[in-house]
Amino acid sequence: MDHEKRTFRKLKRDIKRAGNKRRRQTLKRKLRDNPEDAPFDQFDFGRDSSTAFNGMDRDATRNRQ
Repeated sequence: MDHEKRTFRKLKRDIKRAGNKRRRQTLKRKLRDNPEDAPFDQFDFGRDSSTAFNGMDRDATRNRQ
């Protein structure tokens, strides 16, 4: 596996883990403070968003015949 590809996958995995941890903590806090409005709140991942990494590993090894 290409070293650069492996690095990108690890970075994306770390960013997703950090964002999910922050999202869970925020949702727990909102549920504790304001339980009736908690299901309707939207979460912004901000710098922990991994959308910039989507589609970066589309090379010949990922193509299916």
